[in-house]
Amino acid sequence: MQLKPINQQVVAVVGASSGIGRQTALQFAAQGAKVVVSARSQSGLESLVREIQNAGGVAVAITADVADFAQVQAIADKAVEVYGRLDTWVHLAATGVLATFDQITPEEFQRVIDVSLMGQVYGAMAALPHLKREGRGALIHISSMEGRRSVPLQSPYSSAKHGMEGFLESLRVELQHEKIPISVTSVKPAVINTPYYNHVRTKLGVKPTGIPPYYDPKLVADAILHVAEHPTRDYIVGDVGRVLDVLQRLSPGLVDLLLLLIAFPAQRTPEPKSEDAPDNLFEPMAGYDRVQGDFGHLTIPSLSDWIRLNPAVAIAGSVLGVAALLAAAAFIKPNQI
Repeated sequence: MQLKPINQQVVAVVGASSGIGRQTALQFAAQGAKVVVSARSQSGLESLVREIQNAGGVAVAITADVADFAQVQAIADKAVEVYGRLDTWVHLAATGVLATFDQITPEEFQRVIDVSLMGQVYGAMAALPHLKREGRGALIHISSMEGRRSVPLQSPYSSAKHGMEGFLESLRVELQHEKIPISVTSVKPAVINTPYYNHVRTKLGVKPTGIPPYYDPKLVADAILHVAEHPTRDYIVGDVGRVLDVLQRLSPGLVDLLLLLIAFPAQRTPEPKSEDAPDNLFEPMAGYDRVQGDFGHLTIPSLSDWIRLNPAVAIAGSVLGVAALLAAAAFIKPNQI
């Protein structure tokens, strides 16, 4: 399966007004892709399109709530209307509620599923006919490590991400059976420093946080651009995510114990926040149309991501390291050992 170079692609980025989506749209445009950006926040989309165009890129925007299939379908149709085709669909839109399960209402739980799971389903439904007509393309769905391992206080979000993984596995095999060269990728970030924890509804009594450490949104955007050119099944972002993946496979009970010890205090900040404070669960929330969140001081680099995106450099470094050791050994006299 071969995908087009990014500078020849038409890309739809859904959930683009802030965080990973905003960073991803900026990077696609900077590398020459024609971009359609979508989210509920009109102000965020307008500022994003201005930023892309001021840097010499090409972008158009369309506001949409991904819980409504007709609005999602309009995003794909917009790409074809403006640019004549669609090559890559990147779906990031998500929301959540941080609370114990018994504090969450049926309407709140359903809304998270509607946005974070059904929105992803609608995205694939809207994009697939256009990708099939082109004869190739990429569906890139931004899941989470919570699709591999659920976290307490986030049961709706974890449920949505687990559901997404099941949906993508089924869809991938169906496309393989039809011999249609469309890449289906699940990108699973660890905790990323975006405004997500400013947006979500919380019933913890304080501003919520992810379980540190955090990673920079650019790491996820780099992964998305990579899989847009290189067909990939799953892509975990963040060293901690890869460690968690191994631990969950080896011993779910051990991960239960670790989360029991750290997850409840680690998802609370000292900053008070009322249950009635504004959030983006049902309506867009103004003031956070930016890439970065509030936890830059907890952000760390990821060696495994660097190695995955720079394999030739990593291999060359390993070879040089071995060569240096051999050279040093050659100069050591036997009586020095």
